[in-house]
Amino acid sequence: MFQSWPSAISGGWFRPDHGLLCRVTRLVPPDVRLCQSWAEAVSEFGAEVMHGSGLWDFDPLDVSESGCAEVVAHLRGRGDPSVPLPDGIVHSDYFWIADDPGFVGYLALRHALTPSLLEEGGHIGFSVRPSRRRQGHASRALALALPRAAELGLERVLLTADEDNKASRRTIERNGGIYEDSRKGKRRYWIDVA
Repeated sequence: MFQSWPSAISGGWFRPDHGLLCRVTRLVPPDVRLCQSWAEAVSEFGAEVMHGSGLWDFDPLDVSESGCAEVVAHLRGRGDPSVPLPDGIVHSDYFWIADDPGFVGYLALRHALTPSLLEEGGHIGFSVRPSRRRQGHASRALALALPRAAELGLERVLLTADEDNKASRRTIERNGGIYEDSRKGKRRYWIDVA
């Protein structure tokens, strides 16, 4: 049975050289209250692919408040297994990575794999807006998503990264990703969650 969206999933961090930092990375359901910072992030991404966003149905993407509300409703509906989806699309929990200032990035947790996702997409996709990269948000967001994957009954999750994307590879490896192989220019990693 489909359960309601979890409230925010949070994780702070401690660095010996800085003490406890005040920013806390959270995974939150898409929320129109983050519209302004989300719209700014969309602009920052420019033509870059926003992995984990679930926004492929929105072309052009309307970043107004009403457009954001449409995106939020669409993404929240994708996680409900009682809602039929088009062929080739799997149910997914879409999260927005956030911290105190607002929207940081995207994370999608797919409930199952299609043959295509097994080759190239995996269970989890994520991206962080350019101005917020190299701050640990992706690593913390992925760590926060793994218990949700276990709640979905997944024993392990597949993640992929472009061969030349060292940052994503490090993020996956820091979270226990074990390299399996490369296919079509994508490195494939498995993380045990059970």
